[in-house]
Amino acid sequence: MSGRDAIGLFNLLIIAAVLGAISYAAFVLKPAEYDSQTLCLADATPPHRVVVIDKTDLYATTQAEAIADLILDERDALAVGERFSLYELNESGELRNTNRFSLCNPGAGEQVNPLYRNPERVQARYEALFAEPLDRALADLVTPKDAPSSPIIEALARLGLDPTFDRTVPGRRIVLVSDMLQNSDVFTVYGRGRGSFEDRVPPVQSVAAAIRETYGDSLRGVELEIRLIPRQSWESDQRGVLQDYWNAVFDRLGVRAYWMDI
Repeated sequence: MSGRDAIGLFNLLIIAAVLGAISYAAFVLKPAEYDSQTLCLADATPPHRVVVIDKTDLYATTQAEAIADLILDERDALAVGERFSLYELNESGELRNTNRFSLCNPGAGEQVNPLYRNPERVQARYEALFAEPLDRALADLVTPKDAPSSPIIEALARLGLDPTFDRTVPGRRIVLVSDMLQNSDVFTVYGRGRGSFEDRVPPVQSVAAAIRETYGDSLRGVELEIRLIPRQSWESDQRGVLQDYWNAVFDRLGVRAYWMDI
């Protein structure tokens, strides 16, 4: 083989290696396929973050504004690919997916690799398919309503049975905005004429058993952040015996709960 032939062969090998590296990088780093309906990665079960607004009692305009800010903060904390859903415990005492908003964060422009995706196009897609639907859902979600019943624990347990939020889903997190004044057949905090708080609510183990009988261990492993809405004449109970009671119930159900003010 002449020297010229050897150099030519060497150059061909370099070109082949470069093309191979480019092909490999394109295969490994290419954007994943998304489900067009949910924006979630195809053939994957994403972590799921849910905000539940208890609308079974009225709240002030300032509280509604704080709730809206909370939801936007949760949106901004999402990882790319994480699912985000909005639910309300509505005036009928039913858990409703607000405007059917349950989408994965597809990533904003600054969250993508510019070598493989156009940040401006990605940002436009994020705004049109994720941010704007969230804004529309948010407008309805923070409209105060009133209801005769408040089945808080049942609503959470039902949510834990949803296929998108059951025990097969990793990273289950609920942010619950509520006054935590339960009023259902399982138990009610009302009826002060019947005596002290401890005398008018059933034992913690009875509440946990009733929930498990109907819903199984649907909430086990859930992380629950309670954003408390204070109610006049109830605040001492809300931050005292009521909070202790709820914590004991959640502990029995395998829920990691912590409390913050709205």
